[in-house]
Amino acid sequence: MNQSLASLRQTGAKQAARQLHSTVSLASASSAQTPKGQHSPYSHTLKLPKTEFPLRANAALREKQFRARCTDSLYEWQLKNNKGVQFVLHDGPPYANGDLHIGHFMNKVLKDIINRYQVLLGKRVLYIPGFDGHGLPIEQKALERLKGRDRDSLHPMEIRKLARDFALAAVENQTKGFREYAVMGDWTNRYLTLDPAYEANQLEVFREMFLRGYIYRQNKPVYWSPSSRTALAEAEVEHNEKHVSTSTYVKFPMTRESAETLGGSENTYALIWTTTPWTLPANSAIAVHPDIAYALLRVSQGETADNSFYDMLVAKSQIDKVRGMLDSDANVDILRYFLGKDLVGLTYSSILRGQTCKILAADHVAEDSGTGLVHTAPGHGKEDYELGLANGLSVYSPVDDYGRFTSAAGRELVGKDVLSDGTDTVLSILLDRGILFHQEKFVHSYPYDWRTKKPIIQRATPQWFANVRELKHSACDSVKDVNIIPESGRRRLESFVTGRSEWCISRQRVWGVPIPVLYESESGEPLINKESIDHIIEVIRSNGGSDVWWTLPEESFVHPKYRDNGKKYVRGSDTMDVWFDSGSSWKHLEDKAENRAGAYADVCLEGSDQHRGWFQSSLLTSNAVRGVAPYRALVTHGFALDEQGRKMSKSIGNTLAPNAIINGGKDKKKEPAYGVDLLRLVVGSTDYTQDVSFGPTVFAGFAETIRKIRGTVRFMLGNLDGFTQNMAVKYDDMRSVDRYMLHELYHFKQKATVAFDRYEFFRAMQLVNQFTNVSLSAFYFDISKDCLYANGTSDLSRRSIQTVLFHILVNYLTTLAPVTPHLAEEVWEFFKQVRFGFGRDGFSLFQEVWDQTSKEWDNQELASEWETLRAVRSLANKAIEAARQGKAIGSPLDAELDVYLPLETPVGRLLVDRKDDLSQLCVTSSVRVHDAGESDRIGTGGNAEVFDRQEAISLRGSETTVRVKCIRSSLHKCPRCWNLHSSSADSLCTRCDKVIHQ
Repeated sequence: MNQSLASLRQTGAKQAARQLHSTVSLASASSAQTPKGQHSPYSHTLKLPKTEFPLRANAALREKQFRARCTDSLYEWQLKNNKGVQFVLHDGPPYANGDLHIGHFMNKVLKDIINRYQVLLGKRVLYIPGFDGHGLPIEQKALERLKGRDRDSLHPMEIRKLARDFALAAVENQTKGFREYAVMGDWTNRYLTLDPAYEANQLEVFREMFLRGYIYRQNKPVYWSPSSRTALAEAEVEHNEKHVSTSTYVKFPMTRESAETLGGSENTYALIWTTTPWTLPANSAIAVHPDIAYALLRVSQGETADNSFYDMLVAKSQIDKVRGMLDSDANVDILRYFLGKDLVGLTYSSILRGQTCKILAADHVAEDSGTGLVHTAPGHGKEDYELGLANGLSVYSPVDDYGRFTSAAGRELVGKDVLSDGTDTVLSILLDRGILFHQEKFVHSYPYDWRTKKPIIQRATPQWFANVRELKHSACDSVKDVNIIPESGRRRLESFVTGRSEWCISRQRVWGVPIPVLYESESGEPLINKESIDHIIEVIRSNGGSDVWWTLPEESFVHPKYRDNGKKYVRGSDTMDVWFDSGSSWKHLEDKAENRAGAYADVCLEGSDQHRGWFQSSLLTSNAVRGVAPYRALVTHGFALDEQGRKMSKSIGNTLAPNAIINGGKDKKKEPAYGVDLLRLVVGSTDYTQDVSFGPTVFAGFAETIRKIRGTVRFMLGNLDGFTQNMAVKYDDMRSVDRYMLHELYHFKQKATVAFDRYEFFRAMQLVNQFTNVSLSAFYFDISKDCLYANGTSDLSRRSIQTVLFHILVNYLTTLAPVTPHLAEEVWEFFKQVRFGFGRDGFSLFQEVWDQTSKEWDNQELASEWETLRAVRSLANKAIEAARQGKAIGSPLDAELDVYLPLETPVGRLLVDRKDDLSQLCVTSSVRVHDAGESDRIGTGGNAEVFDRQEAISLRGSETTVRVKCIRSSLHKCPRCWNLHSSSADSLCTRCDKVIHQ
């Protein structure tokens, strides 16, 4: 029975309808008493379920009636009235750059489920929704509205105003959507990364990291996006596995002296290999591995004259590959071998750069690819940069912000795009100069800008960095005690942290928080220390935010101490990486979280892509400033997919807007209005740690699930009509089966608690499904109807069932409420008349206690007995079904059962002790228990056809064979309760006669 809550969709519409009808049909008992068209004189005496709670949800309209009281009103109430500890779920701010999609819905609803559960536990939940209002995505969206105007012609404040207006409009739109999803939180005081107070907090984080030595500036290669015209951090880079590059082999001429040292001719070359031929104008060295074997080859063309040959250095392991690139009539002779260390210090001519350069030793050179001689451009690669730094090479990069060659690259290249016509021109120049040995296209993985989806380059520019090398070990140590769900997320997060040594935090855009640094106008040296940063922060804080960086005179930002030192300072134009913006959000909780010693947040929940994004940036900044992880628990969810398992994409046309699902389309038959709770139930019922599929089939299945749940609570509401506190039955006075159901309820609630504590909401919903279908619909409701409908109002058995139904309904609702709050509140409203009598007069179900079961109800011995009795019921149902299929009976109430088994066994003694419960248990007119030896001697009476089944049934480890015979009862049907208990036709049975004449 461990199936998903949406499993009804797999059973088929007919079966679902049959199950639903058997559970919730409030009029079935009444209508079944008399043939169609006749009026039963006893119908009014039956205690049929009575409730106005509708079976049909009409959710898109009805949910709005209950939203305010389970969101805004509830959030304020729980902060003031709950007595438990504070619980902080810190919201990772989504980009305010567009409409909400199904991924937004999943993210916010999962957070809301957690918060609502904590409210029911009595804790004071602090949830302040956030929005990321800075950054390139917003700036680009804003600039799209300019319709052709050149960005470079705009003043920064024009761009910032456009971006701010766009972001604020998006925040309002997204806030409206999130609130319609019943996401409870402090929406009035939401935090925005563009708010002045937030910006000041962020600048303080920057200051503390700088003072601790974690922030520095350096001119070095970074990922650069020509399409965005800014540096990128690793978290902003994705890889295109189908990118096409040109694999290029180039012969760099050795100088005469080095050629002689090698014993080669005057035409001696070092053969290098590169996949980025556009970087060759920046070539500054050739790298070799000191321990790799190299060969000097002589290449000649057939039987030509002696002066038509040339010599070439390659790795020994690559000789055959290089030979294969030559014409078939070429001759290749090996002149001699060298170790790489013997080549170090030799010189060659870097043709496109026009300089003489050296061969250097480097451990990163591999002999199984290329030629074993690596083209090195310190301005265009991390390893190249580090090798150049160690050998005093300049960091040279003749490429501008647009990804085009500058004039430093030469007249033939200036202005050309390095990734397109610039590459073609470089290859043409190499060919013209006779040094292009070989070229070929190949497909490989290449870094792309994750926003523009266009290729990027590595380019040296002066940038600001956070020193991750000094942070990563303490950061990884700090997450050892963090509860990470799923556990695989720990390895993923740690791998992203340990896999980097630095974090480029500066961006060349205007829509962001400025790097708080001034530069000496002549030398370009930065002015940055505690005094200068504090002064800049104060100016920004006291003047309404970071806009003043672009509006106030530059001298306003110069600390008084430095205004008269004879130097002129200019402000920098760099802004901070948006991951630094959002990664500083933990500081927003500094004066709000009651736990000041450790992590401010009890839990953070975001998508799995945030291991390389917000989870990581928050971890690094928090460790740098506070020395702790910013969260105690970290929960990760997957991505939203369509029903075919495809990522949702506008180009495919498979995206889903939550509002279209909630409110439906124009044709409500094709696109029904499912309401918020159905979509919440999809999220809450699915293992969100994996990718989650959404689509029409899924929604239709969960619509049936909602109907099943509504039918279940409708049955309980209807049968609790008129139930009051003085009618409740004490536990010790209850029937055995009712105490057993309280045992089942107790364990249902304990398991649901464990599931919610582990953030495994889908397991809790599976428990709801199982409890609904197996324990309630198929068992307890089924066996209780006769007593509920036909017994007297004051009857102890009926009141015992009602008492149990009361406990079930309350605990059932508190289990559902975190996932489907509107439905729970609606039921709570229709339960008002009864619950008020029990002192439950709160405006919201969420004012209740999560677990209202009692340890007293935990009775394993009783449960064992009833599991055995249910096994007997299952066997009896098989015999009854055989009789029904054989046309001997119409319904179970037509049947009499004879049960045969050894009476001295534990199962036998149990059935004898509980023989009075068996008719109700099997929903038949009578059940008799016999010793197994009597099976063949006891007749059935008359000529009734017998249908029997037998199985082995166990109790406390003892197994017994039980046989059940089913026949049609010879008694008459009671016209009131329809049990075959009457001695004559049309006469009331003893029970009904007593009830009527009380």
